[in-house]
Amino acid sequence: MSDLAGKTILVTGASKGIGAAIAASLGRDGASVIAHYGGDEAGARAAVADIPEDRKTLLQADLSALGNADALWEEALAWKGRIDVVVNNAAIMLFSEGIDAPLDEWDEVWARTLQVNVLAPARLLRAATKTFLAQGGGSIITISSWAAQRGVTNPGTMAYGASKAAIRNMTQTLARAYARDGVLAYVIAPGVVNTRLSREFAETQGGVDKVSAGLAMGEWVQPEDIAETVAFLAAGKARHLTGATIDINGASYVR
Repeated sequence: MSDLAGKTILVTGASKGIGAAIAASLGRDGASVIAHYGGDEAGARAAVADIPEDRKTLLQADLSALGNADALWEEALAWKGRIDVVVNNAAIMLFSEGIDAPLDEWDEVWARTLQVNVLAPARLLRAATKTFLAQGGGSIITISSWAAQRGVTNPGTMAYGASKAAIRNMTQTLARAYARDGVLAYVIAPGVVNTRLSREFAETQGGVDKVSAGLAMGEWVQPEDIAETVAFLAAGKARHLTGATIDINGASYVR
């Protein structure tokens, strides 16, 4: 409890999967948690159900509308008057026929993906960095993907892979630019995580068993593994890891 006691942390996309596990874990470790959700309020509420009422709040924001990211930050900041850590997790993965998709579909997939996965979080991280500079420090933890380094296996999701590379790069840039100002920024790059999104993707690759057979451990990463790493970074004890990308994939992809 002592590691995160007194810290206020915003988690985007906290209603399911990795984000829900992160929000729950941070709450267990004593943080005050701002759980953002897009449309699934029930999921976000379930994720923070075990956190005391005075240490949690839920905020809705549709990140497909650009200005909502700024409004989310301002509303989150107003809750306790301070945010110590932002966990940049919210993202979408849209499927298409790749280069064979009709051009209008191709453009729509790229536009929606870049809006939710890059432009909105870029606005959020901009606001967070400005706040952190004013208050003397803070931490950014971006959930990227191994696809940002190795590409995707299904060309129909290349927009997703490209978006994860873009927001990883921004996070690294913030780490380098503001390290002396106490702004710490980390990237976590999960492999195949046991979430609804990954199960949907697995169906495009021949099914869950086929994907599992190609993994070094033969098993998927659990969301709780990601959450524990986020909690460790949020505690602020790994200052010299700032700028690092932490791979969590069970040795299936080793750089």
